[in-house]
Amino acid sequence: MRYGLQWLRSLLFTVQIYLAMVVLAVAFLPWALVSRKGAFAAVHAWTGWVRWSARWMIGLNSEVRGPVPTGEVMIAAKHQSFFDIILLCNVLPRPKFIMKKQLVWAPILGWYALRIGCVPVDRGRRGAAIKSMVDKVQSGTQEPGQLIIFPQGTRVAPGAKPPYKVGVAVLYQELGTPVAPVACNVGVFWPRQRIYRKPGLAVIDFLPLIPAGQPMRDFLGQVEKVVEDRSDALMAEAGFLPGGSHGDAA
Repeated sequence: MRYGLQWLRSLLFTVQIYLAMVVLAVAFLPWALVSRKGAFAAVHAWTGWVRWSARWMIGLNSEVRGPVPTGEVMIAAKHQSFFDIILLCNVLPRPKFIMKKQLVWAPILGWYALRIGCVPVDRGRRGAAIKSMVDKVQSGTQEPGQLIIFPQGTRVAPGAKPPYKVGVAVLYQELGTPVAPVACNVGVFWPRQRIYRKPGLAVIDFLPLIPAGQPMRDFLGQVEKVVEDRSDALMAEAGFLPGGSHGDAA
């Protein structure tokens, strides 16, 4: 019975956040057309709405720990569900992503993503896409802000350990900017491909900056260790047990 009620709340929550996306996208469109500030304001307004409505509709609170970067920096983030994207976009002043090229054609989302400076990536030509993005940044045509990359390349279920891809190390070396690792536990509460959302406390944690200039291999090993170790600790804090179980899953 409790599961069924929470599933229904989760469904209503999911429907209303996408309706809110449409309403806010239209409301902010005139400002966003003339200034990127309007696009960022729309992103911050919608992600703030999602966080607020998650608290009272499904009992999912959210918390951001650690110092949030505000300057030109790369964010190497653990990616478990759409909710970690929402939290990152809510607290970073100028977030931008390396995103799948197909998302450019997504209604509303695609246009706003391009407007805030996201970089589309053709997964079949990832090396060329990374080179193109590096060229844009170095030539000054890429808007300043916080560039978010998911080192594992995709969403990862809690407990899964796919290797970190070399792309994050190439960007780190070529861009010459510090990197803020980000750990999270959000997948424990907001699964990748299901309607059901669990109540609890979802956390993203900004970890100490990794300074520019380290060898690629050393950097890649360091970012993987700090993100995975801290994510494991946050998931344990949330009641996640090895093997994918969760203390209050019923």
